[in-house]
Amino acid sequence: MGLLQAVVPVVQDPKGLAMIGAGIAAGGAAIGAGLGIGRIGGSAVEGMARQPEAAGRIQTAALILAALIEGAALFGVVIGYLIQGKITF
Repeated sequence: MGLLQAVVPVVQDPKGLAMIGAGIAAGGAAIGAGLGIGRIGGSAVEGMARQPEAAGRIQTAALILAALIEGAALFGVVIGYLIQGKITF
């Protein structure tokens, strides 16, 4: 019961809910990026193993896709920090 009693003031305060939402947003962005880059890497290695002559093109495409995923993840983390109020303009 001690944990639940500690959470009640956080949930009742709108700023506390924003903090929870920001943490979920930043964590979800990081987890999603990790999963996406893992799938790209695995598929790229599999493609290179099947067609070694196309390894250069596959590697280039995989690096570009990984950079795009990292950009989207960074955007998600920045939005999470903006919600939290750590970054102000």
